[in-house]
Amino acid sequence: MTTVHFGLYGLGTMGSALAQNIAEKGFHLHVSSLHAEDTDRFLSKSDGLNESFTPHRSLTGMTKTMPGPRVIILLVPAGDAVEDSIAEARPHMRPGDVIIDAGNANFHDTRRHALALEAMGLAYLGMGVSGGEEGARTGPAMMVGGTQSVWDGVRPLVEAIAAKYEGVPCVDRVGPDGAGHLVKTVHNGIEYADMQLIAETYGVMRDGLGMMPAAIGDVFGAWNKGPLQSYLVEITGAVLNTDDPTTGKPLVEMILDRAGQKGTGRWTAIEALQLGVSVSTIEAAVSARVWSAAKPVRQTGEAIFSPLRESVELGTDQLEQALLAARIISHSQGFDLLVAASRAYDWSLDLARCAEIWRAGCIIRSALLNDIAAAFRAGPPDDVLCFAPSMVTRLQEALPALRAVVGAATSAGHPVPALSAALSWFDGMTQGSGTADLIQGQRDFFGRHGFERFDGGAGHHGPWAD
Repeated sequence: MTTVHFGLYGLGTMGSALAQNIAEKGFHLHVSSLHAEDTDRFLSKSDGLNESFTPHRSLTGMTKTMPGPRVIILLVPAGDAVEDSIAEARPHMRPGDVIIDAGNANFHDTRRHALALEAMGLAYLGMGVSGGEEGARTGPAMMVGGTQSVWDGVRPLVEAIAAKYEGVPCVDRVGPDGAGHLVKTVHNGIEYADMQLIAETYGVMRDGLGMMPAAIGDVFGAWNKGPLQSYLVEITGAVLNTDDPTTGKPLVEMILDRAGQKGTGRWTAIEALQLGVSVSTIEAAVSARVWSAAKPVRQTGEAIFSPLRESVELGTDQLEQALLAARIISHSQGFDLLVAASRAYDWSLDLARCAEIWRAGCIIRSALLNDIAAAFRAGPPDDVLCFAPSMVTRLQEALPALRAVVGAATSAGHPVPALSAALSWFDGMTQGSGTADLIQGQRDFFGRHGFERFDGGAGHHGPWAD
């Protein structure tokens, strides 16, 4: 068999961690970064593994001197950095060589690169990597898009460095070209929703129940032993139980309430709109991050309206069930987008396998994903996760709590945009006769768009058309 030679370009936080993971699994790796000093710094902190690395001063130097066949792993920011890296490496690559984009790329860019490079005899894989720095170092979840033969060639290394769930690597080829990066984008969209739903639940306990951070942290710690078990619930408990070493106050009270974002949640919402899919809970989470960034404006609004934040009569058991119901709904919306993308781009995504990949190593890993994988293996009605029998049972039990929490929080002036969006989506998707009949009448009135009739097909107009 031909020996494949691997190189990694981009020794930032994620790149350095992934490079050490690769070396620790017994693979030799050529390394380089945009700035030569980054390579020097990386080697100075890789005691015991340095013999596994061949350093280079530039991507050009690495690509030119590596023996073939070459696999170049890019871990650089999406956009211009990827474009520049491809342009720099491409002239020195030969047919059969591979570029793997392991960053958070827009899947449309990945599809474009795959098409262009394959026309030159090269190969391009888009590999979504989830788990942050810790995951990259100890075992991330990875979603790969590209041709089967190229995947087979790099599979031994990628499976070796991946997280394992009961011995099964949390990585797979999910489809061609941009499929891997789209699945990773949706993962991140669900991550946005999960984090916002947790934050809203924390807010209700803090402002509506008057609980202190440590007490709330203890509640999340208890929840992590039940159906809400997940990495995000676990770390929420840890964050809320951490004191600031400088002031002695709960650390969360010293953190400015202004959240950042890197774009993948926004990409999820944009692609959903493009494909005509509702991911309203994810959209609400993205919007909440946007208004969190506008802290001065929020402070002005508070000064003008002086809104009352009243206490609520809710139990933590109701909040637990409400959070569970909303998480099921947000996951269902994410998978709705995967279904639509699979059909639009002819990918044949294995939805159950996507859920299985997320069971370890990634940010949204949770006990719920086993049940989601089983639900998709059984084939839910209309491919809608919420309609799977196991999810129907859970939602029927938990929805009364979600209604109670949204109603009480809204009446008392506590913002719960993602919880509200999840409930409204559910109510809309379970209403057989909605209100769009009036909208169609309005559209026909002002624009002669026509409408369908129950008793006679499409293309009809109201008498106002005359």
